[in-house]
Amino acid sequence: MVAEPVRIRGIDSRVAERGPTALRIAVGGQLRKLREMKGITPIEAGEYIRGSHAKISRLELGRTGYKDRDILDLLTLYGVTEPDQREMFLELARKANQPGWWHRYNDLLPSWFETYLGLEGAAQTIRTFEGQLVPGLLQTEDYTHAVIEVGHQNAEAARRVELRGKRQEILDIQDGPRLWAVLDEAVLHRPIGGKQVLREQIEHLVDMSMKQGVTIQVLPYEAGGHAAAGSSFTMLRFAEPELPDIVYIEQLTSALYLDRKEDLQLYREVMDKVAVQALTPERSRQLLADVAKEL
Repeated sequence: MVAEPVRIRGIDSRVAERGPTALRIAVGGQLRKLREMKGITPIEAGEYIRGSHAKISRLELGRTGYKDRDILDLLTLYGVTEPDQREMFLELARKANQPGWWHRYNDLLPSWFETYLGLEGAAQTIRTFEGQLVPGLLQTEDYTHAVIEVGHQNAEAARRVELRGKRQEILDIQDGPRLWAVLDEAVLHRPIGGKQVLREQIEHLVDMSMKQGVTIQVLPYEAGGHAAAGSSFTMLRFAEPELPDIVYIEQLTSALYLDRKEDLQLYREVMDKVAVQALTPERSRQLLADVAKEL
């Protein structure tokens, strides 16, 4: 008896709207499911495409681009033989290889930050603690310009501001990431760009706090010491259960991407603690409004 051809479940077209990294993760997830359905190990799959189990892991996690030859060989190994199914999947893989929207700014971006932009757009939830500045996804144009001028006194400042504005569009995409930001109260009193710029920025935070999918809390001075003192970090969580959370810590000339279980557990605990110490979203909104009025 001839085995029934394996059919691939379609990928929601809205995934592609979140950028090539999200699509690459979705394609990789499909490859993993196909392999597991056939009871094939990563080592066996890697040998079949003249690679290693590590390469299969990178493909399935969406951490690398796809070659047509590898995709077609894996589909054959996994029993996907119908021409229309193979072509459909190959086309998805090719789309996942396309440059992200940020490619036009790659002359401004270090490679470690390009990686973050892709992951940020692919995330289901973005949780961030910021002790110094308003998070980039919540900045006004004037505030962004003031921040950028501190470190980039050059003609590219306008493009850097434009880049940050493009990043913020993920908050308007259907099924895009949810943002949960906890800000140290010190952020509200550092006059980046002057009082008017800061006041407009805080008023913007009030508006954003009422946006669906956005939660903003303020950690007040009265909370005293806290577990995240002296640091700022972001945690990314993905819809795909096989993908681990990632903690992103930006430094002056590089960034750390943490995904070890012990690191993730520590940062989850820290984030949970500062969220409990912080004012509720409603009280935070009132504090923001009060601070803006005082400026």
